Amino acid sequence: MAADFGGEPITAQSLEGKAELLRVLTCGSVDDGKSTLLGRLIFEAGAAPQDTLDELYRDSKRRGLSEPDYSLLLDGLEAERAQGITIDVAYRFFATPRRAFIVADAPGHEQYTRNMATGASTADLAILLVDARKGLLPQTRRHAAICSLLGVRQVILAINKMDLVGWDEGVFDRLVAEFAATSQALNFRGVQAIPLSAKSGGNLSTREVAAPWYRGPTLLEHLETAPAGATATGPFRFPVQWVNRPNLDFRGFSGTVASGQVGVGDAIVAAASGRTSTVARIVTADGDQPVATPGDAVTLVLADAIDITRGDLLSAPRERPAVARAFSARLVWLDEAPLRVNETYLLKIGGKTVPAKVTAVRHGVKVEDLSAEPIARVDLNAIAEVEVETTEPIAFDGYAANRRTGAFILIDRTSRSTAGAGLIVEPLSGAREVHLQAGALTRADRERLAGHRGACVWITGLSGAGKSTLADALEQALHARGVRTALLDGDNLRHGLNADLGFSAEARTENLRRTGEVARLFVEAGVVAICALISPLRADRERIRTTITPDDFVEVFVDAPLALCRARDPKGLYVKADRGEIAEFTGVSSPYEPPLAADVVLDAAAEDLAGQVSAVIAALERRSVLGDAQTGFGLGI
Repeated sequence: MAADFGGEPITAQSLEGKAELLRVLTCGSVDDGKSTLLGRLIFEAGAAPQDTLDELYRDSKRRGLSEPDYSLLLDGLEAERAQGITIDVAYRFFATPRRAFIVADAPGHEQYTRNMATGASTADLAILLVDARKGLLPQTRRHAAICSLLGVRQVILAINKMDLVGWDEGVFDRLVAEFAATSQALNFRGVQAIPLSAKSGGNLSTREVAAPWYRGPTLLEHLETAPAGATATGPFRFPVQWVNRPNLDFRGFSGTVASGQVGVGDAIVAAASGRTSTVARIVTADGDQPVATPGDAVTLVLADAIDITRGDLLSAPRERPAVARAFSARLVWLDEAPLRVNETYLLKIGGKTVPAKVTAVRHGVKVEDLSAEPIARVDLNAIAEVEVETTEPIAFDGYAANRRTGAFILIDRTSRSTAGAGLIVEPLSGAREVHLQAGALTRADRERLAGHRGACVWITGLSGAGKSTLADALEQALHARGVRTALLDGDNLRHGLNADLGFSAEARTENLRRTGEVARLFVEAGVVAICALISPLRADRERIRTTITPDDFVEVFVDAPLALCRARDPKGLYVKADRGEIAEFTGVSSPYEPPLAADVVLDAAAEDLAGQVSAVIAALERRSVLGDAQTGFGLGI
């Protein structure tokens, strides 16, 4: 299907014989002439339809202009037209006889840096505009740094509005030298400086007679010959965007090849789980094909029925990405509210979204040269090197090695707005060489033997609410029904697994993380894990729910008034807390956050123990967890 965004329609036929598609970003400070440059370029390339040009001439005349305002070819938003600025990233597709282009016109205003970063994330080349009269501005340097961070290695330094300085060669040479000094640390492979006038068209597609001293290419000549970014030589990476199951006879995994290539018969591995298979078919809209290469949107059908979900990353078994819960990254902050360290955001990488938090800010990054600088907090448009921790292992590459599988965004959980754009540097704790190994037996095999599903019953409440008593009684009741169980009591765990942890906020979070991971292992083994811990913070409990998966997690809130807990006080802890002998004691000097939507809420003051046990068992039955050890009832077998 042709993409018709103005100019020559881009089809397979129109691209035949041309160089690779080039993705271009225009950026720079506000009012440096980006939209005018791109509009004029499209006009001179003959890529604007006549009806679009007619509208351009009418709009320019209504504005009282004697010449066409070519920026109007791009500014599509009403707010942009009213203010004469670019707010959103305007994408334009057009082609010349030699090449096809996708050009992103990025906003120059500082408050729209997030939009500029979006355009840079897929660009092969950046046109960085500089007003010859104003020179390099802070936003010019910021955009250059972001281009470097986001992997753009080719830059055209477009010194614009040269007609307003009389095409002075000295002005051009000075700005080129200044940018060369600025960009030494930005890792650009090549910088082509071009003096031009976007308004008059000088050196866009034809040489400017007023600048005989310039002997380099015109802007369009350079764009038509610049190399496109190729990823075919990298390892095979396939982010799964959709599990394609139209009927019982077909199961495939749809997505776009991010790098490398894959063919029918090739071995693949689901990076996060370690499960392997081979490619049986590569299905496209035009039928099966033997090989898929970068940019191909395909559905892979595998020879084995392995567990793969949206967000999984498929790779070649011998060239796996890293799989880790913690990594370092460079973060471009895009939210008006500053970054909140150790607060939970949503991290989206490819098709996978998981809760995550920034655990540490190592340092800020200067936009002038990307060097490190101390930073008190990460505010809007700041760049920082940080450490990130997710609630479950994710598969990724370093951004320098693969832009598609090394980039992520952080999303504010409340507003659902994009808070930051991240570029992964490397996994922490040497996780690059650590990969999950899949055994021959699956969870379903273990559950079939047990006769019931695995699950986690997480019992939360204040100290003295009766969590341990309920957990013990629940385990006895389940054992009588032939259910395999494991009891994880908070106090008992601190005598073994968590004996090295104290009671600081960080230590308590780690205590719960470890317990959640152990519970997950029991669930995978087909066991009902019963966990009794105060776990006062909702964020910690939500993190464990996500780690185990919501379908297997039953949150039980033992709702006991503080007065009742004090009256019971089986261990004398409240008395000690009142005397100041226990610091940060939940319910006295530290808060408890009751669940907002627990699966089971028990009234400890009104409900007896037998009733509480029955309520939890009923919740497990509603989840189809409990079965019969002899018949496999509840497992569909």
